[in-house]
Amino acid sequence: MERFWPYIKEALLDILAIPSPSGYTYQANGYLSQELEAMEISYSTSAKGAIIATIPGKDTENRRIISAHIDTLGGMVKEIKTNGMLQLTNVGGLGWANVEGENCTIITSSGKDYTGTLLLNKASVHVHGDETATCQRKASTMQVRLDEKVDSDESTRNLGIEVGDFVVFDPRTTATESGFIKSRHLDDKAGVAVILGVLKAIKQEELELPCTTHFYFSNFEEVGHGASAGIPAGVKEMLCIDMGAPGEGQQSDEFSVSICAKDSTGPYSWSMKERLIALCKDNNIPYRVDIYPYYGSDASASLRAGHDLVTGLIGPGVDASHSYERTHKDSIMATAKLTLAYIKSEI
Repeated sequence: MERFWPYIKEALLDILAIPSPSGYTYQANGYLSQELEAMEISYSTSAKGAIIATIPGKDTENRRIISAHIDTLGGMVKEIKTNGMLQLTNVGGLGWANVEGENCTIITSSGKDYTGTLLLNKASVHVHGDETATCQRKASTMQVRLDEKVDSDESTRNLGIEVGDFVVFDPRTTATESGFIKSRHLDDKAGVAVILGVLKAIKQEELELPCTTHFYFSNFEEVGHGASAGIPAGVKEMLCIDMGAPGEGQQSDEFSVSICAKDSTGPYSWSMKERLIALCKDNNIPYRVDIYPYYGSDASASLRAGHDLVTGLIGPGVDASHSYERTHKDSIMATAKLTLAYIKSEI
């Protein structure tokens, strides 16, 4: 897999630059379609917009599915205030303190985009004193300052901005010489890039898979129902590729593949976890097993929807999840290697 790192990195930087909050993933889906077509991989699109690519294998009855989600956190215009500023509602588990001071783009129905910055209503220390530091960060205390000459709700509406418009935050993507990728939305665009890299390896190396394998690019994971529908018939196992979450009290790091044993929805398959660990040991892949108490995944959504699946969850370790995130090449590549090893193994 190492020789596919340049492609994985390029794909990751490409998709990080494409806005794709839950509910507005059309541009990102276009990119995925383009990449799959270039690799001559057949795919379909579900009614709600998930892309499902398929590579046939020896066993066509007992199938497996690999998932990652292209949708991210974001916002929507909730109110156009009398001062021309915008109050937002969050899309997904966006924490207001994590995006305070971040530049953003408002995507309007007219097709014209506008820029702005999300700030505290009382952002100036010289005007509000200690209130700036002590004020609670929540939707009602934050507003988007538009980079336009507006001073009323009418002047803002005259631009074509309206309630329900999507607001996307600047990812501020940086790739360092030491191998780190810093950006918003590594959750889960790093996982998407891993799948694209694995698909590239399968095609270029002309690998014959032991069973037909589907690759599911979910587009509503951040709001809880991503892979709840659209799972093809015959799928017995699901491997979800999402972020690992390093932090205080966790084993995950930014240099290994994280294997999730349990999250907020309960334990993942014990047998799947043990197989993934064995694959890491057999292939000298650095790994960490961890538990994430405030976490859910596409696998969780599938099980809640009633799909009878054996499920597992792996991913690169992503520091500062849902904030300004960071991971490392080593963690991304460890995830790619484990994914490929799993796909090549018998079901």
